[in-house]
Amino acid sequence: MLKYRTARGHTHASLAPLLPASESLVGAVERGTRVPTEPFTRQLERVYGLNGELLELLPIIRNVSPKWFRKWPAIEQTAKVIRAYQLALIPGLLQTADYARAIFQGEPGAMPGEVEKAVKARLQRQAILDRQNPPGVSFILNESVLIRQIGGRGVMRAQLTYLLDMMTRPWVTVRIIPLSSGATAGLIAPFVIAQDGDTYAAFLESAESGEVTHDVSMVQKLSERWEFLSGLAQPTYETERIIRRVMEYDA
Repeated sequence: MLKYRTARGHTHASLAPLLPASESLVGAVERGTRVPTEPFTRQLERVYGLNGELLELLPIIRNVSPKWFRKWPAIEQTAKVIRAYQLALIPGLLQTADYARAIFQGEPGAMPGEVEKAVKARLQRQAILDRQNPPGVSFILNESVLIRQIGGRGVMRAQLTYLLDMMTRPWVTVRIIPLSSGATAGLIAPFVIAQDGDTYAAFLESAESGEVTHDVSMVQKLSERWEFLSGLAQPTYETERIIRRVMEYDA
């Protein structure tokens, strides 16, 4: 929505009467604090002359929780390149259902219904890697990601097997930063950078909240951090050996 609005030179105030909708509703949907309805989305498509580009995103964002994360799946869907660094977990785009379920079950006060809804939303996001023109995705993982037993030995072994399978796809790159690297620029927090042409966005997550940003200076700083971490990461063939070694050790 932000992409098409800014490309047409609209503000929230100038777009609102064209839908029609209130200016506050337009802003809330774009910020991700309100989930758009199907009629609202159809009106957006009419105004911008689209052919389903926004409608196809509705199922992906409706089940997303928490609210501050709602903007990210849509950005993910339109990205041509995605770069992600993870310190403690397998990235969401590469998780098995059982691994994701174990993560959500570990949240304080997790309810079974909400857990399954979250697992479904995560798996829906992964569909971008199976489409005809998938984005190029590159992941850098701390070696501790492989060692942490999420969901138990069986779940973890299946997850690592799935990770190796995903690495056979030419558009998916996974590299490991070994524990022997010591203190690195990645010990603070995970982050993701998405690129769609000349448009960049980043996602940063903390223990209780997260932030989706288009701020140029922030994206630049994260890109510099990515380049530093990339220099520490092992090549893909060595990463595969590390994963298999972990699997053999836990067999």
